[in-house]
Amino acid sequence: MYHEAIILMGALVLGLAAAAASAADPAAQAPVNALGNPSFEQEARGQPRGWRTEKWGGEPAYEFASSGRTGKRSVCVSSEKGADGAWAATAPVEPWSTYRLSGWIKTENVKAAGGRGALLNVHNIQGVATKAIVGTNDWTRVEATFETKDLGSVQVNCLLGGWGLASGKAWYDDLALEQVGQSAPPPPRIAIDAARTGEPISKYIYGQFIEHLGRCIYGGIWAEMLEDRKFYHPITPRYAPYGAGKAPTKENPFPVVSASPWQIVGADDGARMVKDAPFVGEHTPHVAAGSGIRQNDLGLVKGKKYDAYLWLKSAQGAATVEVALRWGDGEKDADRGAIQAGTDRYEKHPLRLAAGADTAQGSLEIRVTKGGPCLVGTVSLMPADNVQGMRADTLAALKDLGSPVYRWPGGNFVSGYDWRDGVGDRDRRPPRKNPAWTGVEHNDFGLDEFLAFCRLVGAEPYIAVNSGQGAAAAAVEEVQYANGAADTPMGRLRAAAGHPQPYGVRWWGIGNEMYGAWQLGHMPLDKYVQKHNEFAGAMRAADPSVKLVAVGDAGPWSEGMMRGCAGHMDLISEHFYCRGLPGMPSHVAQIRDAVRRKCEAHRRYRRDFDSLRGKDIRIAMDEWNYWYGTHVFGELGTRYFLKDALGIAAGIHEFARQSDMVFMANYAQTVNVIGCVKTSRTAAALETTGLALKLYRERFGTIPAATETSGLVDAQAAWTADRKTLTIGVVNPTLSAADVPLQVKGARLTGAGTRWQIAGADPMAYNDPDEPPKVRIEEAAVRGVSDKLTVAPCSVTVFALSVE
Repeated sequence: MYHEAIILMGALVLGLAAAAASAADPAAQAPVNALGNPSFEQEARGQPRGWRTEKWGGEPAYEFASSGRTGKRSVCVSSEKGADGAWAATAPVEPWSTYRLSGWIKTENVKAAGGRGALLNVHNIQGVATKAIVGTNDWTRVEATFETKDLGSVQVNCLLGGWGLASGKAWYDDLALEQVGQSAPPPPRIAIDAARTGEPISKYIYGQFIEHLGRCIYGGIWAEMLEDRKFYHPITPRYAPYGAGKAPTKENPFPVVSASPWQIVGADDGARMVKDAPFVGEHTPHVAAGSGIRQNDLGLVKGKKYDAYLWLKSAQGAATVEVALRWGDGEKDADRGAIQAGTDRYEKHPLRLAAGADTAQGSLEIRVTKGGPCLVGTVSLMPADNVQGMRADTLAALKDLGSPVYRWPGGNFVSGYDWRDGVGDRDRRPPRKNPAWTGVEHNDFGLDEFLAFCRLVGAEPYIAVNSGQGAAAAAVEEVQYANGAADTPMGRLRAAAGHPQPYGVRWWGIGNEMYGAWQLGHMPLDKYVQKHNEFAGAMRAADPSVKLVAVGDAGPWSEGMMRGCAGHMDLISEHFYCRGLPGMPSHVAQIRDAVRRKCEAHRRYRRDFDSLRGKDIRIAMDEWNYWYGTHVFGELGTRYFLKDALGIAAGIHEFARQSDMVFMANYAQTVNVIGCVKTSRTAAALETTGLALKLYRERFGTIPAATETSGLVDAQAAWTADRKTLTIGVVNPTLSAADVPLQVKGARLTGAGTRWQIAGADPMAYNDPDEPPKVRIEEAAVRGVSDKLTVAPCSVTVFALSVE
């Protein structure tokens, strides 16, 4: 996704540069081509600059062809068995304007197989497409004219297929996207019929998703401060955990750890890794007298206390080990503790240390000062205020967020995860290479820790099982571990870990994104239908009370799952992510539109599929969010801005409109990784998107009322459960304040109420955990509300209005 965002920005820069060049030439008479690289002559990394490939079905093949209608290049999409795929680019456009999309297509034996053929289309606007070319044809010009409405950008597709599959080969060249007219936008307006209500909005639309990826768990939720505390990587004299020449910087404070974050202190041969009877994993550090090991880049707070412990054993005679928490290079810039290690067996040695200064370059140093050598089994360092191993600051932010349900442990991660690695003695759980992402999986945060986390934040658990590389038998054992009686095999294992009572986990997901070639264990749809049904039958046999969520992806995959698995699921998962787009209205609207498209697809399935007769299988949108930008907070740790909060609010409005279709939605992800909470090494804070989720969960009603809007505002009304208050959410994606005309029928407003807003003059404003918040929820009383609502520029506002 990040690679696609880079290509997208390239396309926009090219398009804007072309527009600027034309504007600088008063003699220019021809309309400006908003598309960058429209003839594909510019190359970047072996691809046409500014263009990317998209696949919606079948088996498309993509070629950056070495011939064209004009110039030397064109693009080609082909398929032997049929495909629905495209070369795509995003271009800036003026809202409320008329545009003409044109281009040239050459075809070879193109046949429609449920789709249309070879064509150009505008992805964002349903029905905007050129005529489709089939058969074998020399270069043929095609065009379509359309209105942009409120869009500030559009995606142009060089498409083979189109609402179905097509086979053959098609080349595309010399495209143009030209403005040919402009009109004034309609004025904003909100009309509410308070008597027309929909099904209650499920509380589960405010769900969250956490995955073992980047700094979501480790560095985010889990309080462990040490990287690689179980020594997965061999320790060397050289400190280069982030790769040669790389170190944390202000712009990139959390580089990915790819080698040991530990360093030998003293003689280069003063420590070595021994594989004979390791304490955990494949080897254990063997440290000679006078030598030691050290980890740097720790964040410390002056006066704060830290709890450490070490598992130690002397290899020869009694040994004295000194542990130092350092915040500087001076002799006094450390708090130290001494430990006596014996030879009989590994022993756990706890100690409490305190920091004497604020620093982001703290270190923990372990030296054998007398006797030895000594074996260091594993080490831990946490802030003393940790709550059952979890960061107190992160937990406070998550309690403020108030999500009712958390999905875990993945995500792509789950398709290579063995849940059994994450139970039992935490210090003896094996460290593994993360199967789907970068870094080491410490297995410190397993099923028991996740369920403790859910209790601490007051949320229900939703556990995904491994249907990728995993087998149904392992899923059954996981269900039994969570829900089985203490006299069952897995129940006994749970009881031995200190949890004799069953957890009673209700929500279970079978797999993650199994439709994708990137997914570990990916297989064709027909094979996966069988696998899903096997898992579902076995899990329900283990516990008939479980609620199962199947893997979906609107289109052929969801269609196949609905036809073949409808009797073996309670909900079906859907995922989507949106890129950053130019033009705030477009950027905001895409989240709303993505929710609507998913729901429209499932409404069609209900109408058309006999397998769904008498069933009410609703959507679990268990991954949804924006995904774009640089990784400020570690792997996939993108920052979010005020404009993103507007999009999340518009998405919640659409969930309310689709309350009969969407049962659950899990914002992805919660902490750091495209997260609504961000952490530094020493602080945590709600992102702008987290503020929007908190605001609506706390203040927005639960019974949606029919709402119509015009202009650029997005609005939705909902009654509170007692129907004494009508709430109205309004998103204003412009830089101007607005008095929006309001018409309400079916209820009489008293004129009094309260409004809460998230607003600011800068759409790019953001919150950082180490800085005072720039974006807040502001509350104020309102009076005299009757025929208009006043909203601030670039704002999300929720009004709670009393009724007679």
